[in-house]
Amino acid sequence: MPDPTPKSENVRWHAGHVSRDDRRGLLRQSGCTVWLTGLPASGKSTIAFAVERMLIDAGQAAYVLDGDNIRHGLCGNLGFSAEDRAENIRRIGEVARLFADAGLVTLTSFVSPYRADRKLVRSLHEEVSIPFVEVFVDTPVEACEARDPKGLYKKARAGAISNFTGVNDPYEPPLAPELVLRTQEYGIQDCSEAVIKLLKMMGLLELR
Repeated sequence: MPDPTPKSENVRWHAGHVSRDDRRGLLRQSGCTVWLTGLPASGKSTIAFAVERMLIDAGQAAYVLDGDNIRHGLCGNLGFSAEDRAENIRRIGEVARLFADAGLVTLTSFVSPYRADRKLVRSLHEEVSIPFVEVFVDTPVEACEARDPKGLYKKARAGAISNFTGVNDPYEPPLAPELVLRTQEYGIQDCSEAVIKLLKMMGLLELR
């Protein structure tokens, strides 16, 4: 089990010579983290990449941290136990905070099934005054399972995958997300536009 306790000694944070306001003036946007959470196959990644495309086309700096992509490298040594999931989300929270501090609209797409883990990530941002926007992609498990693009629900039902959220592991929905997207009622375009509209309302974008 990974141990997140810091092991490094004699280290300190070095403040740079460029402030967050400097970056905002350059990029005409405030760095933030948009945290998309929901069941597997709920549409998180599809929405995140669509929002990224729309922002880049509008001249905004954005980047997606996607669950599968991250597990190819940074979190490739983690499994799917509760402990490993917690460490996975902690690492991503730290990376997202750095990206947001650099001024990017940082879109993350992770099941992140446990409220405590999402609360930790929010606190990492709040302690340095970086906006954190939780987006709940609220798609019923029946719809997610019907999509099942990677066949994971089928494998979990057959007992080939353990600790699979929505089948043999719980998902704890957000209690007070900044935005709820219901993909059964609205298409990807509408959901993506809803994310951008919220960021504009929060004063985080100055779209050209």
